[in-house]
Amino acid sequence: MTRRAAARKFLETTDWHSAEVTPLAGDASNRTYFRLLRSGHAPAVLMDSPPEKGEDVRPFVSVARHLTSHGLSAPRILASDEAEGFLILEDLGDALYARVLEQSPAREEELYVAAIEAIVELHSASPLPVAPYDAQTMGPLAGLAAQWYAGQPERAAELSAATQKALKAQEEPERVLALRDYHAENLLWLPNRSGAARVGLLDFQDARIGQRTYDLASLLKDARRDVSPATQAAATVAFASLTGISRETLLASMAAQSAQRNLRILGVFARLSLHFGKTHYIDLIPRVWRNLQGDLSHPALSRLRGTVMRMLPEPTPHLLNDLKARCGTIPSLA
Repeated sequence: MTRRAAARKFLETTDWHSAEVTPLAGDASNRTYFRLLRSGHAPAVLMDSPPEKGEDVRPFVSVARHLTSHGLSAPRILASDEAEGFLILEDLGDALYARVLEQSPAREEELYVAAIEAIVELHSASPLPVAPYDAQTMGPLAGLAAQWYAGQPERAAELSAATQKALKAQEEPERVLALRDYHAENLLWLPNRSGAARVGLLDFQDARIGQRTYDLASLLKDARRDVSPATQAAATVAFASLTGISRETLLASMAAQSAQRNLRILGVFARLSLHFGKTHYIDLIPRVWRNLQGDLSHPALSRLRGTVMRMLPEPTPHLLNDLKARCGTIPSLA
């Protein structure tokens, strides 16, 4: 049975069996999304996560229910077939932060401070029993930059070890639920709601237990849009004020978390092109590199900076064109 037929079979078991189905933009995964429209009712979203392609909706369901139980605006689960990989979700609309700010750039600080309030609200809740995202786990993921972006898999372990050491040096004792993809393409502005609920949350199925500053780094050092220095400053002040964390600790911790994240993203974006043929991710690499350089400028990361600058080349036009030219030419992920 095709996925289209399986989706239709699932819909026939729900109140949306007669709904008009229209496609929505997808993401970097194998998931696809559709808007469901039926007369006289609020729209909904169909998530298609094919298990045969390694997708599993159960983490999404678990995290979504956790978030909504604490008053945060994740989509409510309206119907599900977890075994087949189908969910019908509350439709939170199209007002992604990225779109709102394209139209109203002057609102950036307002929206980002609201996103900080949502992070802090999340951190006040008891975390879910999910896997840790600690230095031991994060270090090897930074090594993807050596393997895929620099094309030096034999040096991945060296970069992993250096990153792990930097993370350990800045590790805080407090552990929280980190959503891990907390940025302007995954946040929705919901002005009719109040407090932390004004921020709609998407793409959180990979949440792990990690540091308080991980989602802060994800938000402010965005791979897809530049966040103004003024907004970054206002957001970090808000975070420090709401959490009681000192500015010195905050900036050092965020630099370490962000450096690991940007190293991982360099490797992932290169892999998405070289293995999966998705060349548009190469165009985002220069911003990721600039973010990484900002992270590594923190004095606490001087040793990691030395390792990175010896190992990873600057994303010159020649290097980026070479990555694009080799699109889809590496068939194995090993």
